[in-house]
Amino acid sequence: MNARPFLFDTDFRPRPASVASPKDDAALAEAVADAYARGVQEGRAQAEMQAQGRMADALTRLGLAAAGLLGQADARDAEREAQAMNFAVALARRIAGEALDTQPLAAIGDAARSALQHLRGVPHLVVRVHESLVDEAEALVKRLARERGFEGRLVVLGEPDLAPGDARMEWADGGVVRDRARIEAAVLDALGLTA
Repeated sequence: MNARPFLFDTDFRPRPASVASPKDDAALAEAVADAYARGVQEGRAQAEMQAQGRMADALTRLGLAAAGLLGQADARDAEREAQAMNFAVALARRIAGEALDTQPLAAIGDAARSALQHLRGVPHLVVRVHESLVDEAEALVKRLARERGFEGRLVVLGEPDLAPGDARMEWADGGVVRDRARIEAAVLDALGLTA
């Protein structure tokens, strides 16, 4: 057993620090400077990352706000375009309708000119128009047939269910229909509008 006697001779007072050499002071100062420089650099890097994060967040919010504003502007533009298109269609219907109502033979004449261009050697042509326009349509189509060199038999019939300005022209192997309602529906469909 290794017993130790009381420690009466032990001095428990703090001992004075050993005197450091200038070399040790320089090394300590360099270590402190390096630690300070690293701390400043790490602090700047951390601050820059936080600033970039805030900037990215701000840009994201700005982008979302801009997209919302652009979407609203596009919606307003689309609404204005639709209103303009509806107005144009209504105006065109009004003008065209009045023109067809006052001069229904013009549309019939256009359809007859188009059909007679291709009818060489056809034995007969039947033209169906509104019953109130039979005499005028017959005179018009006969004149156009002579001008186009059509030599076949020409028959003009009145139909109560045809609108004034509409016509059906039929021959042995074909025909042409001029139907205002179908033309309007095709135009509206081409414009992407509903009738």
